[in-house]
Amino acid sequence: MKNQFSAESTLMGDIRGGVVSFLVAVPLCLGIALASGVPLFAGIIAGIVGGLVVGVFSKSALSISGPEAGLIVVVLAAMDSLETFSTFLLATCFAGVFQLMLGYARAGIISNFFPSSVIKGMLAAIGIILIFKQIPLLVGYDGDHAESFSLFQPDGINLLRQGQWAFAHINATAILIALLSMGIFFIWEFILPRKNTLLGKIPPALIVVISAVLVNTCFQVFNPAWALKDNHLVQLPVPADFSGFLKLFTLPDFSQIGNPRVYSAAIAIALVASLEALLSIEATDELDPLNRKTPSNQELKAQGIGNLVSGLIGGMPLTSVIVRSSISLNAGARTKRAALIHGFMLLICVVTLPALLNEIPWAALASILLVTGYRLARVSVFRDQYKAGLLKFLPFITTVGAILLTDLISGIAIGMVMSLFFIIRETYLKAHQTFTYEMNGKESIRIRLGDYVSFLNKASISSLLERIPNGTRVEIDYTQTSYIDSDVQDILQRFEAHAHARDIYIIRLETNSANPTLHQQMVV
Repeated sequence: MKNQFSAESTLMGDIRGGVVSFLVAVPLCLGIALASGVPLFAGIIAGIVGGLVVGVFSKSALSISGPEAGLIVVVLAAMDSLETFSTFLLATCFAGVFQLMLGYARAGIISNFFPSSVIKGMLAAIGIILIFKQIPLLVGYDGDHAESFSLFQPDGINLLRQGQWAFAHINATAILIALLSMGIFFIWEFILPRKNTLLGKIPPALIVVISAVLVNTCFQVFNPAWALKDNHLVQLPVPADFSGFLKLFTLPDFSQIGNPRVYSAAIAIALVASLEALLSIEATDELDPLNRKTPSNQELKAQGIGNLVSGLIGGMPLTSVIVRSSISLNAGARTKRAALIHGFMLLICVVTLPALLNEIPWAALASILLVTGYRLARVSVFRDQYKAGLLKFLPFITTVGAILLTDLISGIAIGMVMSLFFIIRETYLKAHQTFTYEMNGKESIRIRLGDYVSFLNKASISSLLERIPNGTRVEIDYTQTSYIDSDVQDILQRFEAHAHARDIYIIRLETNSANPTLHQQMVV
């Protein structure tokens, strides 16, 4: 086990994970910023802070933070309410402060109440959405850059219409690059592992990006009409000089500190970002091959520090992002160094090589996300949940369907309701068991109470006791019970008090706390 955590054994995997997540983060940071109505560079700043700042303070081994599509709606609402970007940055700072308060208040415990079936359903739904969302980019249509977790957009553009638009704007070069990229992934996934070659150690996403840039460059040189350009490529802002670079940063407007709308926006951002972060680290821990558990309260503190820093230097809100985290993990990442490498590369390349990054075709990056989506939503995931039984499968498949039809938070809430229904149902059905037999020619009934008898079982136990015939011998078995609701206790006590009038002979079976052997107590 020590070798699994040694610096030498994980370094190459962390480098691969950091590089791949960096390649995916660049366009997605831009796309989410664009969809949120904030300056494009604000998304890049949030990505850098998510890698370097949150990466330092987080105790998660695999989580990578940055701008995330689940925050788009709340950011749009805040921008509309606060009117200026600098005022919005102040709200982002206060959102970070609120998250720090939640962390110190130990509010991260909420993550322990999400069933694994709901978390796995969330991952599978994200995988399906990633697959469908990349299809337009694979054929050369660039209408939806952000990693949205909804197949049906708030603007009414459904999946069918999006597909019609995409196939009406087919670009042969984009398709060629997409096919080349998928071919590379196939070779790295199924052929090179068998040969155990040194080439197989290189991250396939890096080969995909380099190959795509080379193919498009060849078209630019030999046949410009076929080359991808403009919106088909990544578009980072390219400052002319250092002073131009500094102008990309914006400071919060502290004169608005008395504006009540700042605090309402900050609370909304903090709550959504915190819930997204807790769900993401829970899902990432599910994927961790080393089965590590992230301290949720520390994660809230790390996210709070990240949002505070991001708001202070002109970045949009951030949270832990399952898409980038899973991409990094699939590429070989095993420690938090991958997040730090991702943030450091994002900073260096944005400062020194923005023009080079702007040569990357969207079709290549879409291929990376398509493969990630496939890994999250494999058929085997659905098969395993089905084999686990309906108690696992129905909450799982409900979560998947609800997220696809609504959005991430609403879908998870619906999945939780389904899980809660089955918990209540099992509690109701298994609170007691009844056995009927004869002893010395006299009818006897044993009522074995379950481990947890809540108020939900009040009606069924009351009805059972009322139906017991007069003159019956009744054993009430408490030996397996650790909790009985006071209402149920009152019903049992009333039954015992009136048993003599019905000629009912009661024996109570229970264990003594001082002596755990069976103890019989004759009541009547």
